[in-house]
Amino acid sequence: MKVSVPGNGGSEGGCKTIEGRVELEKNSFIKDTIVKMRKLKTIEMNRLSVEEFKEAKKLPLIVVLDDIRSLYNVGSVFRCGDAFRIQAVYLCGITACPPNAEIHKTALGGEDSVDWKYFEKTEDAIDELHKNGVFVYSIEQVEGSTKLQNLSNSSLQKDKTYAIVMGNEVKGVKQSVIDMSDGCLEIPQFGTKHSLNVSTTAGIVIWEFAKTLILGR
Repeated sequence: MKVSVPGNGGSEGGCKTIEGRVELEKNSFIKDTIVKMRKLKTIEMNRLSVEEFKEAKKLPLIVVLDDIRSLYNVGSVFRCGDAFRIQAVYLCGITACPPNAEIHKTALGGEDSVDWKYFEKTEDAIDELHKNGVFVYSIEQVEGSTKLQNLSNSSLQKDKTYAIVMGNEVKGVKQSVIDMSDGCLEIPQFGTKHSLNVSTTAGIVIWEFAKTLILGR
């Protein structure tokens, strides 16, 4: 049953049904929400130039790619690394290096802003990191791994540099590299596959470091 409510008179301000009033309020809410959620233009995002990126303070994190075969995955890691302003990407073994058209397709210029270095052997990269006092995590499913949600302010120090090793798409991180690592991080999974794409994994883990070391959460 429609119930009339008093208005102020006139065709627009006269009696309205409750349903009509609710509809008006709903439309007003939607209009306000649309205004508040306006999509930003590129020029409004305060993006850094490559030169500004190079000079800016970095997230103290280095991503090590251990025999990554897909150039698209390599490019995606560069793009993610740029987004969170990581320190560098170390490319190891069969991992391809810039400049490369396929890397650029997914990096979209991230290969120009993020510093990178090539190592013939991943083990040599780990050796160099340790000599520089870097704490190395391999991202792998191992006995005694630390679940990613347990990585927090209590285990990360803002004055320390960290590295994460991402393994080959099929074989994962080499056991010899795991043996050299200071710890292993694992992303809990609840489906049938128990594996994620390398670039997806990198994005999740990099964000966790950024959340803790930059945002302090």
